[in-house]
Amino acid sequence: MSTTSIMTVSLRRQGRDPYFVAGMAIYLLFIVVALFADSIAPNAPRDILFRPDGTLAAALPPSPAFPLGTTTSGNDIFSQLVHGAQGALIVGTSAAVVVVSVGTLVGLLTGYFGGLVDAVLMRVADIALGIPLLPFVIVLAAFLGPTTWNVVLAMSLLLWPNAARIIRAQVLSLRERAYIEAARTAGSGHWRILFHHIAPNVLPLALLFGSIAIGWAILTEASVSFLGFADPDTTTWGFMLQDAYVSQALSRGLYNWFVPPGICIVLLVSAGFFISRSYEQFLFPRLRD
Repeated sequence: MSTTSIMTVSLRRQGRDPYFVAGMAIYLLFIVVALFADSIAPNAPRDILFRPDGTLAAALPPSPAFPLGTTTSGNDIFSQLVHGAQGALIVGTSAAVVVVSVGTLVGLLTGYFGGLVDAVLMRVADIALGIPLLPFVIVLAAFLGPTTWNVVLAMSLLLWPNAARIIRAQVLSLRERAYIEAARTAGSGHWRILFHHIAPNVLPLALLFGSIAIGWAILTEASVSFLGFADPDTTTWGFMLQDAYVSQALSRGLYNWFVPPGICIVLLVSAGFFISRSYEQFLFPRLRD
């Protein structure tokens, strides 16, 4: 079965699962917000706003002009929240694509060829698994600079081994199947067997880890931004939380400042969980109640 056919069958089955529908609905909502952020947000996220009398529009409560109020520096919280969706999705999708691509490729190679390839790549995976994620991201950002892409790079270097190990185990099973032996007998080469016969059958697993990686990436970016090691020129939900923390928003009762970005982070991470749960039940039917 081709990759396209497997994806079509998978999406049709998942489309009837409420967890999958809920997760995709949340993703689609934030994707639309991110794509049209400039049209939705009434102000630029870093603009310093003033009242009609010329005084700084600082710590204003929610109002028709400012749906979520303003920060103590006079920034529009709603505009920051909308533009923060762009940073979250850029980091999440970029890291997920790299993690899934590298993890799938390594899992295919190690599971199919074994031997020295398996030994070397799995030892590299063991080393990556032994490195704590958040401190590594902070150190890399400190050396290479606090940019969004360095955060993505750090996450990509450490998050792929989990996907690689699970996909490797699946490939070890698939390579012994009768249809693989039939393909060898028919004269198919290793690379054709690997990418035409085996790879499509591990695609659902790759998608499962992709949805998990998006959540991990968003949480990591928010943590790094909160600690002040992310790109200072990019407005993210983690930056909003860090700004609110430094400005003592909690003690001032400015819940409209830090609760909305926290809810957005929870929703996006939950969407990844919903989709991964749906795929678990699709891949492992015995897990169903």
